[in-house]
Amino acid sequence: MKEKTIEIFRSAPVPKAVISNIVPSVVSMIMVLLYNLADTFFIGQTKNAYMVASVSIATPAFLIFMAIGMLFGIGGTSLISRMLGEGREDTARHTSSFCFWTGLSIGIISMIAIWIFVKPVCAVIGASSDTMEYTSQYLSIVSAGIPFLIIGNSFSNIIRAEGRAATAMTGMIIGNLINIVLDPVMILGLHWNVAGAAIATVIGNAFSAVFYFIHLVSKRSMLSIHPKDYKAGGHIASGVFAIGIPASLNSLLMSTSNIVVNNLMKKYGDMAVAGMGVAMKVTMIVVMLLIGIGSGIQPLLGYCFGAGNRKRYLSVLKFSLCLAFSFSVVMTVICYCGAEPLVKAFLEDKDAFDYGMKFARIYIISGPVLGILFVFINAIQSTGAALPSLILSISRQGLLYMPIIFSFNYFFNSERMLVLAQPVTDYLAATLSAILFIITFKKYFPKENIKQNNT
Repeated sequence: MKEKTIEIFRSAPVPKAVISNIVPSVVSMIMVLLYNLADTFFIGQTKNAYMVASVSIATPAFLIFMAIGMLFGIGGTSLISRMLGEGREDTARHTSSFCFWTGLSIGIISMIAIWIFVKPVCAVIGASSDTMEYTSQYLSIVSAGIPFLIIGNSFSNIIRAEGRAATAMTGMIIGNLINIVLDPVMILGLHWNVAGAAIATVIGNAFSAVFYFIHLVSKRSMLSIHPKDYKAGGHIASGVFAIGIPASLNSLLMSTSNIVVNNLMKKYGDMAVAGMGVAMKVTMIVVMLLIGIGSGIQPLLGYCFGAGNRKRYLSVLKFSLCLAFSFSVVMTVICYCGAEPLVKAFLEDKDAFDYGMKFARIYIISGPVLGILFVFINAIQSTGAALPSLILSISRQGLLYMPIIFSFNYFFNSERMLVLAQPVTDYLAATLSAILFIITFKKYFPKENIKQNNT
C-alpha cells in the first residue's frame, strides 16, 4: 500500500501526475489566503484601530516561525523526494524524524522565550504605548501554538514527498477552517477580541499538527517521526538546510520588503498606503495560486531527479511550465478586469479606492511571468542545488528588488513608480530563474549519468 503512494511519481501519465499533485497544493494556498483575509476582517469588525494595528504589528514575529516551518518543510521535501527516487527509504525516514524533532524543539524553546520576553519583543517589532497591551496579549497567546505552527508548516510540505498530496491538503484545510469558524465566535460572539483571534489561531494550528502526527504514526505512511529514526548526520541536516534556509529567507525578505515599501509610500499619505495594501491583497490571489502550482510539482520533480529519469523530469517540467503560464495569463486577465469589485470590498474612501485600483493594475503586470518563476524556483530546489536556490531566494525581494525600488524612489519620486518596481523585479527574477535552471540542470543532471530506467 505504501508503495502505491509513490506510483504516481514513477509511472503515471505526466498530465495526471502533475494535476494530481498541484490541485491539493493550490487548494491549500487558497485556504491560507482565506484564513489571512478572515483574520483581518473579523478583527476589523471590532472597530478598534489599536486592535487591528496590534495584530499587524505581531505579524513579523509570527512570520519568523512560519519561516522556520518552511525551512524544514521545503528542505525536508526536497531531500526526502530525492531519497525515495533513489530507493533510499531509510534515509527518507531519518530525514522526516530529524525535521519533526528538531522543529519541535525549536518551537518549544521559542515559545518559552516569548513568554519570558514578550514585552521587549513587542517593543522591538514596533508596538507603541497604545498598542503594547493588545500586541503582548496576542503574541503571548499565539506563542503557545508555535510548536504546532512549525510542525504543521513543515509536514504540510513533507507529506507530499511520499505522494500523499491529498493528505497534506486535508491537514491544512482542517486547521484553517477551524480558525475561520472560531474567529467570529471568539472575537465577536464571546467578545474576546485579539485574545479570541489568538486562541483561534492556536487551536487551528494544533488540529493541523495533530492530524499530521496521526498520519505519520499510522501504517499508511512510509515516513517516520519515531525518536529511534532521528539522525542528523549522513548529510541529512546539511541536505535539509541547504534548500530550507534559502526558502525561509525568501519568506523573511518578503516581509522586510513590505516594511520598506510601506515606509517609502508614507510620504504620499495614508490613503496611498491603504490603497497599496489592498492592491497587494488583490495580487496575492494570483501569487498564492501560482505558488501552489510551483510547490505542488516539487516532490514529483525531486523523485524523477533522484531516480535519474531525465526524460520524465523534462516532460513534467515542460507540462508544468505550459500549465503555469496559461494559468498566469488567465488569472492576470481576471484580476485586471475584476480589480474594481475586489478593491471596493476592502476600501470605501474614494482616494484610497483610486490608489488601490491604480496600484492593483500595476502589480498585476507581473502575472504572466510569476508562474514560470515559481516553477523554475521549485525545479531548482528539487535538484538540491543550494547556491542557485540561495541566489533566487534572496533576489526577488532582496538583491534585485531593493536596488530597484530605492532607485525608482530617488529618480522618479512617484508613488506609481514605487509600485512598478515589483513588476520590473519579477520580470528580471523570472529571467534569472531560467538562466540558473539551465546551468543547474546541465551540472546536476548530465546525460551521461542517466540511469537505465530512464523511460
